[in-house]
Amino acid sequence: MEIKKFLIKDDWKTSKEIAEILNPYTGKVTSKVYYAQKDDFEDAIVESQKAFAITKKLSRFKRSEILRNLSILVEKRKDDFVDLIVREAGKPITYAQIEVDRSIATLKIASEEILRFGGEYLPIDITESTEGYNSITSRFPLGVIAGISPFNFPLNLALHKIAPAIATGNTIILKPPHQAPSACLLLAQLALEAGFIAGSFMVLPSSPKQADILVTDPRIKMLSFTGSAKVGWDMKKRCGKKKICLELGGNAAVIVHHDANLDFAIPRIALGGYSYAGQICISIQRIMVEKSIYQDFAKKFIDYIKNKIISGDPINPKTVVGPLINEDALARTEKWVNKAVKEGANILIGGKRQAQMFESTVLENVNPKSDILNQEVFAPVTILIPYNNFEEAVSIVNDSDYGLQSGVFTKDIKNIFYANDNLDVGGVIINDYPTFRVDNMPYGGAKDSGFGREGIKYAMEDMTEIKVMVLNMNNL
Repeated sequence: MEIKKFLIKDDWKTSKEIAEILNPYTGKVTSKVYYAQKDDFEDAIVESQKAFAITKKLSRFKRSEILRNLSILVEKRKDDFVDLIVREAGKPITYAQIEVDRSIATLKIASEEILRFGGEYLPIDITESTEGYNSITSRFPLGVIAGISPFNFPLNLALHKIAPAIATGNTIILKPPHQAPSACLLLAQLALEAGFIAGSFMVLPSSPKQADILVTDPRIKMLSFTGSAKVGWDMKKRCGKKKICLELGGNAAVIVHHDANLDFAIPRIALGGYSYAGQICISIQRIMVEKSIYQDFAKKFIDYIKNKIISGDPINPKTVVGPLINEDALARTEKWVNKAVKEGANILIGGKRQAQMFESTVLENVNPKSDILNQEVFAPVTILIPYNNFEEAVSIVNDSDYGLQSGVFTKDIKNIFYANDNLDVGGVIINDYPTFRVDNMPYGGAKDSGFGREGIKYAMEDMTEIKVMVLNMNNL
């Protein structure tokens, strides 16, 4: 089996440390990669600084062109990316194909956005003393950016860091997910073919210990991290004066009011809770159902899961629920479900481990203090919670340390605006699941779910500094 090298500038490097990547479904080694060491990260930072001297001067046309070139190359290698994502991340093939399509779109969005992204003319002759004055604001790149990306979207979530960084003239060093690094290594190869400046985008798989320099080194001007809340907030404490964007976890909730269209809502909620075994930070975990429709909803929801939510081999196009990423995830899920049952919860369906899989599970009567309700389960588990009125439902949703996105199914315009005004989350999705994301929209969370926003334009704003030039026209 070939051992995959990592990229520094335009050289593919080896090291003394080799990591084995396991297929989550089979448990067998599917890839091997060299792990970058501390000296490699030092070299990468130096080369990234050198490249920045070039990238910050590139025209918008050139930056747009290389991003567009990369989108074309990714599309040509779509099948290869899909294969890597299925084998290393355990993502069902249908969803892996969707991820690659979204990745292509992410690159195209960035290539287009940079053509209109910039500053503004700002009138400042708003007082008697500033008559004859004008100002222009401009945006300038920061320098070297570090990206740390997760396993669940090993290509697209990496590109949500890479594409806006390159579009704005920055350079970026990426630590890919240790569970699924190969998609990013292939992307780095294609980036050089697309015309990226050597050293402007480098991929270094490594252990967290070796990559910690990306968090602490002052030469890194911004850190963009997607992962767990515990790790992310610890990074924020230690990152010094650099900018930071944190896209963290959640225990997403959906409200199903009595006037909801259940024929539409139930399939969407099932997909939102169980697609990719619930391993999405906006996977549905809590389902609030008005009491008057609770029994009807529960019956139809369980029937839909039994008949439509297919578990199994991720290579099967019909599979919705594949394996959990590793043994730790399986053990945690099993422990939390069993603990919830001991605390009084009822299992309506599922609840057991099956080899590398966990059954699609629905719980009710869960203790409000239970781990499985209050923490991010990141598994195919949902919890049904009845409520009396809409205000109570919103209050229950907000009774959480997390606040990424929430969904609301209702036709009542007053409740729609009440939800938008009062849900303490980064996104409110009306009449669809909270697992909804389009790659140009602002995306991020409140409370423990994050700090800052992604979405191409919003990331580009974060990855630049505003400079204002004031013009005293009276003395020209």
